Amino acid sequence: MDFSDLNINTVLLNAIEDLGFIETTPIQEKAFPVIMSGKDVVGIAQTGTGKTLAYVLPILRQLKFSEQRHPRILVLVPTRELVEQVAGEFRKLTEYMSVRIGGVYGGTNINTQKELVYAGLDVLVATPGRLIDLCLTGVLRLKNIQKLVIDEVDEMLNLGFRAQLEQIQELLPDKRQNLMFSATVTEDVEKLINQWFYNPIRVEVAATGTPLEKIFQTGYIVPNFYTKRNLLTHMLQNDESMNKVLVFVQSKSLADILFEELNKDFPEQIGAIHSNKSQNFRFRMVEEFLEGKTKVLIATDLIARGMDISKVSHVINFDMPETAESYIHRIGRTGRADADGMAIAFVGEADEDIWSSIQRLMKKDVALEPMPDDIQVSERLLESEKEVLAGMKVIKTPKIKVEKGAAFHEKKDKNKKKNQGGSYRRTLAAKYKKPKTRGQKKRK
Repeated sequence: MDFSDLNINTVLLNAIEDLGFIETTPIQEKAFPVIMSGKDVVGIAQTGTGKTLAYVLPILRQLKFSEQRHPRILVLVPTRELVEQVAGEFRKLTEYMSVRIGGVYGGTNINTQKELVYAGLDVLVATPGRLIDLCLTGVLRLKNIQKLVIDEVDEMLNLGFRAQLEQIQELLPDKRQNLMFSATVTEDVEKLINQWFYNPIRVEVAATGTPLEKIFQTGYIVPNFYTKRNLLTHMLQNDESMNKVLVFVQSKSLADILFEELNKDFPEQIGAIHSNKSQNFRFRMVEEFLEGKTKVLIATDLIARGMDISKVSHVINFDMPETAESYIHRIGRTGRADADGMAIAFVGEADEDIWSSIQRLMKKDVALEPMPDDIQVSERLLESEKEVLAGMKVIKTPKIKVEKGAAFHEKKDKNKKKNQGGSYRRTLAAKYKKPKTRGQKKRK
């Protein structure tokens, strides 16, 4: 369906035309009339299918001009990068409209954001923590919110935002439209829907957990970190199609270690981002990756939800994720729009259970290949890998019994510490016979 076939006014159509969009995606086509009806909506679609535009368009179509200071549209997202992405989509589509848009998140000067909110907003995109901070200052009120959007709610719950979400619910008006969009719906998300939503209509364009058909998936059986490093280095050196590679690792420390290892062979072609990096550094790394200045970007799961990067040629699961749903989000970074994608998993012995869960969730078998013969299997192990080796004994340092030697001597009586309270005070009083007085002495 063309965007012109939807009930969209001229100013929005002009902005869509400037962006070069012609046809709607399935989630955009199905969600638009349901959201326009005013009912609560739960949208389920894979990453990269245009979920953001699916709720931004109908919201802007119904948004009337107003000069009131407090926002009427609230969009909650889990990461700073996603705040910038969603706020950017609103700004692009309001090129010919008079709409005030703001994005707030932690890690930056709250006073600047207080000024932004105080100046007046129509649409506010926020992370839960910073939103509560602004509400506590008194500069932001949420009683005028007409539409609430929760984007990537499952990731918010994974990051521990449940308490903040419950606080935010108490600050919102009871009468509002609730919209939720995500690629996966877990049991915790279902509980949240039952708690917040009123008879929601589900708009689902693919079964939860089903990966994009355009993504070719494969995997290798790899025993440890440094062997994975050898395999990835071999791929980058010999496969010319790997021109924009997104590599997912399990932790921030592993991201830094892998960056140091790969940067030796590919200087100035490797980038790494995680939550310990500054906001400016993260934005700069993503920008360089987008522009093709760097060939490989190493990231943790936290960043998977916050990046809108086109033309990613390969997604490498260097470490397997903790949940099968996270795998879907990872591989959804490639194969976007009309492009084909490639997802490669490095699966170790400890990953067999999660790999089975992923295949059950996708309802698809992905065969694991043995490593190429010319890849060296490294015997070097990380400390974390040594701890989980079967049969390995942990040697504890024995406690040394300390005996009193010849140099030991008892303290002199005058140097021994004496209790300064209780009986000591009574001893002094008895010694100096200080009279006890009660009240003032009577004058003669």
